[in-house]
Amino acid sequence: MTVRPFPIGVQPYTVRDQLAKDYEGTLEKLAAIGYRGIEIGLPPAGKTVAEQKALLNRLDLQVIGTHGPFDSLEADWEALFRYLDETGGRFIALSLKFASKDDVLQKADRLNQIGRRCREAGVQLLYHNHDWEFEKFDGDYALDLLLRETNPEWVKMELDTYWVARGGEDPAEYVSKLKNRCPLLHIKDMEPGEEKFFAEVGEGTLDFTKIAQAADEAGTEWLIVEQDLSRRDPIESLTISYRNLQRMGLSGNRSEG
Repeated sequence: MTVRPFPIGVQPYTVRDQLAKDYEGTLEKLAAIGYRGIEIGLPPAGKTVAEQKALLNRLDLQVIGTHGPFDSLEADWEALFRYLDETGGRFIALSLKFASKDDVLQKADRLNQIGRRCREAGVQLLYHNHDWEFEKFDGDYALDLLLRETNPEWVKMELDTYWVARGGEDPAEYVSKLKNRCPLLHIKDMEPGEEKFFAEVGEGTLDFTKIAQAADEAGTEWLIVEQDLSRRDPIESLTISYRNLQRMGLSGNRSEG
């Protein structure tokens, strides 16, 4: 099966501890691996957004987007819009938890309001899943309800392959249901065994050729590597994932020197 290569980005949550110790040096390492894009938040204390942008430009790291609040719909949205405008990013992703079907429906309504506001600002709102959205309410997954009740132009997905699998579904099959609604795909793998621990992409049980084929057909723009926890040094994990994506022919990024 021939699948087109994708631009490959990175979610720096993977190297959160390293960033806290050496912000610039850690970003330099991510760029040296070959990553082309990054989902990044506000710069650390003492560094301005302009300085952060200059650093990313020097490293040839394109800002894809940023993450909004976790399990909250309250944020300074205008500040996020300004940040993305300054850095060139296009996406804001957020995640929620749900206590009931009514909770899903109420939050879907609020997501529509926020998503419309984002679109008016030239930004796309994305919902990032975990595994708890695969709890069923009245026979429907919370995630399916959320997708059904939100406007597909205002609320799109940043699907996470690991968490879909952890929720008991096939990531490729789920991506295939998201035609034109999943511009960013978080790719992470899963170790075999009962623990279902995070694995480097290509080192676990998920079929990324099949996933990439579905993503291509769905219109996904970026594959973004993230690994919540690692048994190795996180930089080593991100290097292994990137090299495996190259080996699978899925990386359309620049060549390394």
